Amino acid sequence: MARRLRPVGIGFVGTAPVRLVFDREVSAAPDQVFHALAADVPGWPLWFSAVTSARATDGGAGREIRLRGGTRFEETVLVAREPEVYAYRVDVTNAPGARALAEEWRLTPQGTGTRVRWTFAADGPAPFRFLLKLARPGLGRAFRDAVRCLDRRLATR
Repeated sequence: MARRLRPVGIGFVGTAPVRLVFDREVSAAPDQVFHALAADVPGWPLWFSAVTSARATDGGAGREIRLRGGTRFEETVLVAREPEVYAYRVDVTNAPGARALAEEWRLTPQGTGTRVRWTFAADGPAPFRFLLKLARPGLGRAFRDAVRCLDRRLATR
């Protein structure tokens, strides 16, 4: 059953009760990575294996995302500042326990490539927060694998 989450702004990324932050360097330039994140939303399943379907909504102001296992998200883009930051919040989901969710992708030039920092910010009841902290290694692995696949994909373009 889909539920509406508490609407949060970009400040939530820095203040959420649970913040999982992951970093990785890639050889692709920040503008290439930003384009893959923000402009090529339908391309997400090609590099992020957890994503089975992604599409922009409201002329790019929103997104609909489906994950393996049937989890669905309706999202609002909070920041799309090329080539530095792409962030969104989840408005509606069928994932249990969440009260608020937001994600931020921060891109920083690193030599000839990019440092990609992904922050997963969440709030929910204590058991939900505890489970998210336990899920940290798996989310970190999913992030590393996704960014590695994205970098390979961008290198072939």
